Amino acid sequence: MNPYYHRARFLTSAANITQAPPDEGIEVAFAGRSNAGKSSAINVLCRQKALARTSKTPGRTRLLNFFILDDERRLVDLPGYGYAKVAESVKRQWQKELAGYLENRRCLRGLILLMDCRHPLTAFDRQMLEWNAYHGLPTHILLTKADKLKRGPANDILLRVRRDTAAHGDAVSVQLFSSLKRQGVDEAHGVLDRWFGLDKKNPGEQTEIRRD
Repeated sequence: MNPYYHRARFLTSAANITQAPPDEGIEVAFAGRSNAGKSSAINVLCRQKALARTSKTPGRTRLLNFFILDDERRLVDLPGYGYAKVAESVKRQWQKELAGYLENRRCLRGLILLMDCRHPLTAFDRQMLEWNAYHGLPTHILLTKADKLKRGPANDILLRVRRDTAAHGDAVSVQLFSSLKRQGVDEAHGVLDRWFGLDKKNPGEQTEIRRD
């Protein structure tokens, strides 16, 4: 488990991209259907119990929440999408802000897409993958709540999702993940390390990222 991520601290929340921190450095965003386990995954990856707020009520994350790792690197918890029990007008506004962030944020290096391993590749998930492919944004899928399934069925789902996303090539990678059992943490850290440039540079060194 990489201790670097333990330094994560809450930076700010933004209702829209105009309230976000300056568009510089490197960001990695976490997205997924409501109640897919985004906040729990961020907490486990950062070895903190309450860095990102968790809730049993789907759709509680309504803002863009930024967490700083160092002067150049940030994690972003994006609003959940899908079945949250909120007004349609609110859902549309969330989707608008989510799309605005993903399309316009030049410092965004990659997207961690969380899916409940028991219900992967929903229509929303597939739409997100297609959108990321169109914009050239790499995606790493965490099949969350893997502890809810036995090893055999969980591995079958992993293989199925890998087959279903194979057309995206190296732009999409997939793994099993469990916040409860801390399964897959090292593998996820490896992806974050590459995107943040930590596999080549020391934390804190400036890295220039361009998205044309």
